[in-house]
Amino acid sequence: MVQVDNAQLEKYRSRGYSDDLLPKTENKRTWGTFNYFTLWMGSVHNVPNYVAVGGFLILGLSTVSIMAAIIVSSFIIAAVMVLNGAAGSKYGVPFAMILRASYGVRGALFPGILRGCVAAIMWFGLQCYAGSLAFLILLGKIWPGFLEIGGGVSILGITIPGLIAFLLFWAVNVAIGFGGGGVLNKFTAILNPCIYIVFGGMAIWAIYLAGFGNIVNYVPANVQTGGNSIFLFLVVINAVVAVWAAPAVSASDFTQNAKSFKAQATGQTFGLAVAYVLFAVASVCILAGASIHYGTETWNVLDIVQKWDSLFASIFAVLVILMTTISTNATGNIIPAGYQIAAIFPKKLTYKHGVMIASIISVLICPWKLMENQASIYLFLDIIGGILGPVIGVMLAHYFIIMRRQINLDSLYTEPGQFSYYKNGFNSLAFVVTIVAVIISLSGKFIPVLEPVSRLSWFVGVIVAFGAYALFASLHRKKNPSFYDENTEVQIKKIGVEGNEL
Repeated sequence: MVQVDNAQLEKYRSRGYSDDLLPKTENKRTWGTFNYFTLWMGSVHNVPNYVAVGGFLILGLSTVSIMAAIIVSSFIIAAVMVLNGAAGSKYGVPFAMILRASYGVRGALFPGILRGCVAAIMWFGLQCYAGSLAFLILLGKIWPGFLEIGGGVSILGITIPGLIAFLLFWAVNVAIGFGGGGVLNKFTAILNPCIYIVFGGMAIWAIYLAGFGNIVNYVPANVQTGGNSIFLFLVVINAVVAVWAAPAVSASDFTQNAKSFKAQATGQTFGLAVAYVLFAVASVCILAGASIHYGTETWNVLDIVQKWDSLFASIFAVLVILMTTISTNATGNIIPAGYQIAAIFPKKLTYKHGVMIASIISVLICPWKLMENQASIYLFLDIIGGILGPVIGVMLAHYFIIMRRQINLDSLYTEPGQFSYYKNGFNSLAFVVTIVAVIISLSGKFIPVLEPVSRLSWFVGVIVAFGAYALFASLHRKKNPSFYDENTEVQIKKIGVEGNEL
């Protein structure tokens, strides 16, 4: 773990960087293995993920194969989160600054804005709205008259009860975002035991009512037939992993707080593995078991909860589902957006300013209107995911292959107007490789014969970008060794590297 001294921090402050963007000092790097073990559990168990499993069930794979694919996905997700967060845990630097090493001081703005602003803000608004629908159910059970407020009058396409529920739930999400990683850790410590109670309990309930043998042999009425089972297995893995494209890109926003690389690596790996084993078993058992029990295919856990006779059980389950949505929103959306917006104007904006700006925009885009046209939303998100996969590939290749796990912090925290690392602050090779990888990964959306490629878009994007960037940047390094030596060895001599950490 590389430590910076006060003199370096003061130098970076004098260049106009807020404390939120500076390398974390040792006393602020307090997250241990348990913190990372609990970090992502709420992000695994949320309503959209359970709905996605319903889609997996109609692909034609057996329920056991779907469980296995989800569990395999967890280790791939963990590997990407750990590796792309390695620089953050080593230098204590957030994603917005780490991205500069790969794309340049100016070049980092585009992929950073795309992930930290566009994708994160849109997802934040949509998650707030999706969560508010569950919150509306909860309010309706506790106070039925609440649903009659306004007499059905709509404002910008949303009813008054719906708008109130949205704004209340939005405010809670914003509050968690303001607290940053510290508040999030306390929140997840409360949430995680509840996740095991609710979703573990629902799985036991479903198995008891439907029978585990019936669940294992369950086949939906509208199941697809004739597909290649190996390819479909990979499609499920790609779908699960692609959901993590955005958090994986900005993993350093969380690993910058790590006590060590080992702490974040061990914590994230075991945390994601445990969470996804529970999710794999629980999601399939709950959805298949409920469908068998109620005699109708049910893909939404909220629909199941609404059918329960016990008011207490329904309210408790909805509350936990709301908490998982908040956890997902904080880790994957509002915290990265806050850091990225602050990085755009480091002299004028802090992390909290970034959170507030992102939160306000998330309301102004009227997410309930966006959800009226699901086809355009999913097309947009598919494109964002297709772009972020190649960004991960470039970042991994640059840090591990080209820079050999060494970063010159002075070149990242450069004087305003000075663009170290690359000419005019842009790494043109990174941009070319990213664009080519994006075109290839999304080619199936425009060329029917390549449709299978797009169904594995995240994998294709990461692999193509990693391989191409590693190859061409390595050739460039051989021709220009002094350029890379200046940007690595100078910093190593100044600070020193302890051990052989990633």
